[in-house]
Amino acid sequence: VRASEASRAVVAGCGGSGVGKSEVASVVSYLLGTVGVGCYTLSGDNYPRRIPSQNDAERLRIFREAGVRGLPAEDAYDAERAVVLRRLQAAEVDADPAAAVEHPWLAAYQRAGREGLRGYLGSPAEIDFEHLSDIVARFKAGAPALHLRRMGRGPADLWYELVDLTGVDVLVVEWTHGNSEHLVGVDVPVLLHSTPEATLEHRRARARDRAPDSPFTTMVLEVEQELLERRAAAARIIMTPDGERLSHERYAELLAGGGRG
Repeated sequence: VRASEASRAVVAGCGGSGVGKSEVASVVSYLLGTVGVGCYTLSGDNYPRRIPSQNDAERLRIFREAGVRGLPAEDAYDAERAVVLRRLQAAEVDADPAAAVEHPWLAAYQRAGREGLRGYLGSPAEIDFEHLSDIVARFKAGAPALHLRRMGRGPADLWYELVDLTGVDVLVVEWTHGNSEHLVGVDVPVLLHSTPEATLEHRRARARDRAPDSPFTTMVLEVEQELLERRAAAARIIMTPDGERLSHERYAELLAGGGRG
């Protein structure tokens, strides 16, 4: 028997980029469909405040601005180092830990830049959580149709599509930040356990990004992984991409032991 509109539910599949969120969402939708539960999958990737190219630029700007501010704060800035830093930035290696081995003062820049990213990635400054939370609320209130946002990678690639939700009982949100405290209305957050290394391999295979293995992208993935780990206790289900279910205790043991998967 199909669930009533009043009992509509929202499931969120979250995890690192490339961990298999889309695949899991498809499996969940298929399995629920076999028992008469209608599903619709929504991608949270359509709800950042900036298109991907602009958001990538904003992430880099925040990292570099915070990094430069961090140098004088640690008494590590002078005119000669400023010249070297501009050269490293032009070569896009200013986030590379190896560069800090050659230039030890760069570690202060990288620490401060990473801290700047921690304040931006997955925050309401980066993502329009209010908009997405409103969509979730209207779905659970029984809306028969909703205008859902679509976003490509170019400046003009932004539009809305009216989606018929007749017969839909479960909204499946597949998204890195589906377990965020800023997203209101999720009933079952599901965390897919991943590592930055595994995520990077997926991104290389997809070749979706211009520089998927750049030092800066690696840093972004690491910070996003920190966010996922920090919110893991709020997940109702934690599982590996191959379907093994983990208790939160086992998940924490994997992290503490360095065996992040």
